[in-house]
Amino acid sequence: MDFSYPKTEKLKSKKIIDLLFSKGKSVSKYPLRLVYVKHDFEEDIPIKMGVSVSKKYFKNAVDRNYFKRVLRESYRLNKQILAENVEAKYCFMFFYQTKEKLSYQEINQKTIQLFEKFIKINQEEKKEN
Repeated sequence: MDFSYPKTEKLKSKKIIDLLFSKGKSVSKYPLRLVYVKHDFEEDIPIKMGVSVSKKYFKNAVDRNYFKRVLRESYRLNKQILAENVEAKYCFMFFYQTKEKLSYQEINQKTIQLFEKFIKINQEEKKEN
């Protein structure tokens, strides 16, 4: 299993990020939120992921950067959950939405629960179509 988070998987495109905010769907597991949209990009990778921590909750850049690192690490270690259960290509934006400073273990556990919740919703949508 590949536990890397290469540059090709990082969501950088302003167009796709705007698309996420305008047409994206969302799934939450407090304090995390995952906004997603199906998108067919050129690269042969199933997922592009971006992370965000609000300046509203953490005024100091040091704190925001810490939680962004934790979110990226949590994604990197658990991305196989998404990759094994998703057929279409998706773009994700991963948010940390609380003032509370949770530990890495708590964030990692919530990430797993959030990914499983997304897979469940994704499978239900697939059955409807």
